[in-house]
Amino acid sequence: MDEGKILYESLPLAELMNLGHDLRCRYNPGNKVTWIIDRNVNITNACISGCRFCNFYRPVSDPLCYITTLEEYYRKIEEMKELGGNQLLLQGGMHPHLGLSFYTDLFTKLKEKFPELRLHALGPPEIVHLSTLEQMTYKEVLEQLVRAGMNSLPGAGAEILVDRVRKILSPVKCSAGEWLGVMKAAHELDLTTSATMMFGHIETIDERLQHLIAIRELQAQKPSGAKGFLSFIPWPFQDEGTVLKEKYGISNHTGPEEYIRMIAISRIMLPNISNIQASWLTVGKDTAQLCLHAGANDFGSIMIEENVVSVAGANNKLNATEIQCAIRYAGFIPQLRNQEFESLPGKFQ
Repeated sequence: MDEGKILYESLPLAELMNLGHDLRCRYNPGNKVTWIIDRNVNITNACISGCRFCNFYRPVSDPLCYITTLEEYYRKIEEMKELGGNQLLLQGGMHPHLGLSFYTDLFTKLKEKFPELRLHALGPPEIVHLSTLEQMTYKEVLEQLVRAGMNSLPGAGAEILVDRVRKILSPVKCSAGEWLGVMKAAHELDLTTSATMMFGHIETIDERLQHLIAIRELQAQKPSGAKGFLSFIPWPFQDEGTVLKEKYGISNHTGPEEYIRMIAISRIMLPNISNIQASWLTVGKDTAQLCLHAGANDFGSIMIEENVVSVAGANNKLNATEIQCAIRYAGFIPQLRNQEFESLPGKFQ
């Protein structure tokens, strides 16, 4: 960690970018930058977590609380398919009354209607929540979800994997150890996963680096041949209207240079994770393009729909043509992919 901190704090930005880019070229040779078409649909906005950075959730008793209906899913999937997408990023709150059977029934019905649909669904906090509700192990919960049609597990809810931070940000959400425990179980099942980090709030630089080390160490423990974490996505805290800002005065001061530094140090400290994604949604197109020269090799999704960070101030938008143009203007070749990072047919529009 000490070496990472010295690099992060002391190396001039251009040198850190060059180092990150050199490693990116070693792990991902060639000039392609990947991207994906999917849709983020929220299962429910009811949540007991009480995260102080989230404007999206509602208590179950709130009149604005909802659970997405099957008809709404079908309509949203058809719209996504018309735009060339084939994957739902399915996430939601930790609803106190929705047990495992609700999710397995939902996944089964979606796959019956759309057999080729890919479900990139839930996240470690929801798995811990379901495990508690059902008195089952993480592995047992995941096995049932996979049988019902779940294809991959997002790295949602990681925030900062240090319990000091988590107890302040998300007092009811899973601990760092529980988050990592879910991912360990997922890797044992050879379930494709990703990892994330939300930074720029109350954490220290040391705690950011501890987060990276925890991700790297868990990846090193995955069974031989298992996919493990296929990507890592760091993104800055979005503060608009949040409890952290309005009540505690904690704002996001992460500028372009700091974000680019985090991309580069992520590439340097995560040699066993092939793909680093630049979060254009939260930092904007221009900064994300610079990240492609600092270690990032993925530009993420066109985000047909996004309801969580957008209500906290992330209002950047790119369609399929614009995301490909952004990649090309940065000097790279856009390559459409799926969640397994397999190349899909597609051409510049």
